[in-house]
Amino acid sequence: MHGANAIHTWRWRLPCGLMRTMFRPVSLYVGLRYTRAKRRNHFISFISLTSILGLTLGVMVLIVVLSVMNGFDRELQRRILGMVPQASVVGYQPFSNWRDLVAQADRHPQVEGAAPFIQLQGLLSNKGAVDSAFVSGIHPDFESQVSILPQHLESGSLQELQPGSFNIILGSALARKLGLVIGDKVTLVLPEAAVTPAGIIPRFKRFNLVGTFRVGAELDGMVGFVHLEDAARLARIKGKVEGVRLKVKDLFQAGRVAWDLASQQDQQFYATDWTRTHGTLFQAIKMEKTMMALLLLLIVAVAAFNIVSSLVMVVTDKKSDIAILRTLGASPGTITGIFMVQGSFIGVLGTLAGTGLGVLVALNISDFALWLEQVLHTKLFEQYFVNYLPSELRWGNVLFVSGMGFLMSFLATLYPARKAARVQPAEALRYE
Repeated sequence: MHGANAIHTWRWRLPCGLMRTMFRPVSLYVGLRYTRAKRRNHFISFISLTSILGLTLGVMVLIVVLSVMNGFDRELQRRILGMVPQASVVGYQPFSNWRDLVAQADRHPQVEGAAPFIQLQGLLSNKGAVDSAFVSGIHPDFESQVSILPQHLESGSLQELQPGSFNIILGSALARKLGLVIGDKVTLVLPEAAVTPAGIIPRFKRFNLVGTFRVGAELDGMVGFVHLEDAARLARIKGKVEGVRLKVKDLFQAGRVAWDLASQQDQQFYATDWTRTHGTLFQAIKMEKTMMALLLLLIVAVAAFNIVSSLVMVVTDKKSDIAILRTLGASPGTITGIFMVQGSFIGVLGTLAGTGLGVLVALNISDFALWLEQVLHTKLFEQYFVNYLPSELRWGNVLFVSGMGFLMSFLATLYPARKAARVQPAEALRYE
C-alpha cells in the first residue's frame, strides 16, 4: 500500500506543478527554464555559446561596416559635390542679368546659395610641363555660399582673385604636377584659335598662382579657379556669364529645383544637376554598399544555422523530458513553442549584444583609428582621398540589421521545434 500511495502521489505531483504554470504561458516558462538550466552535455552548451557569439559578431561587424561606408559616402558627397555644381541654371547664350537670377534663386525655399560661373577648358603649361584643366570663373563674394573651396585652401584666399589681376588658384595635385609654387606664372592655353596678322594661333594667357586647395579627391589634379571677369575676357563674353550654380538643401531634389528656376526665366535656359555629371559614381557606391551588406549578412546566416544545430542536439538530449510533457497533456504546439522560445532567446541575446557593441564601435571607430595611428607613428589613410576613417551611424541601418538578426534567429528555430513536436512518447520512454 505504501508503494501504491507513492506512485499515486508522483502521478499527481507533476500535473499540479504544471497547473501552477497555467497562469503564465507554459511554452515561455519551460523554454526559459531550459535556457537557465545547466546542461549535462557540455558540447551542446558550447554550441549554444558559439551561436550567441557568432550572431553577436555578425551583427556588430555589419553595423560597423555600414557605418564606415556611410562615412565615406558622406565625405565623398561633401568634398566632390561641395566643389562641383549640385545644380545649375545655364543659358543657351551668355547673359548679363545674372544678379537677378541669383536673387530669384535665393528666394527659392530649397536653395541655400547661388553663384555665377564661367567654365573654361584648356591646357596649363609651365616650363615644358603641360596638363589639361577645367578652369572656372567665379565671383569671390558669392562662391563661398555654394562651395567648400574657402575651407580647403592650403594657401592664399579667394579675395586675391581680383578683376584684371589674372590670378589663379589651382588644386594642390595639379600645381605639383606642373612644378608650381606660390608666385609662379602659369600659361592657360584655350582650344579656340585667334586670327592675327601672323596667322591663326591658339589663345593663351599667363596667370599668377596665388593659392592652392586640397579636398582629397580627383578634383585636386584637374581644377582651377580665376575671377569671373578674367574668365569672361578670355571667353570674349565680357560682362556676361554662362550660368548660375546652386547649392540645394536636398541633393535628390536638385534637378527639380534647377528646372523650376530655368522655366521661370524669359530667356532660354536649361537645367542640369549632379546626377548627370557624377551620378554614376554615387550609384556605384550605393551598389557597393548594398552588396557588402548582403555579403556580411551571410555571417548572421551562419550564426543562425548554428542555432539550428544547437537546438537539434537539445531536442535529442531532451527526448525523455518531451515525452513526459506529452504524457502529462502538453500539445505538439506547446512543445513547439518551448523550443522556439529557447532558440529565440539565443537569437535575441546575440542580436542585442551585437547591436550594442556595433553602435559603440561605430561611434568610436574614428577616434580609435586616430589613436592607432599615433601608437604606430604612421598615417593609415594618407594615400586615400579621405585621410581619416569616417563613420556615420544611421539608425535605419541599425534597425535593419537588428531586424534581420531577429528574423533569421526566429526562422532557425522552426525546424528543431517541429522536430521536437513530432517526438513519440512511447518511443522516447522505451529504454528509460
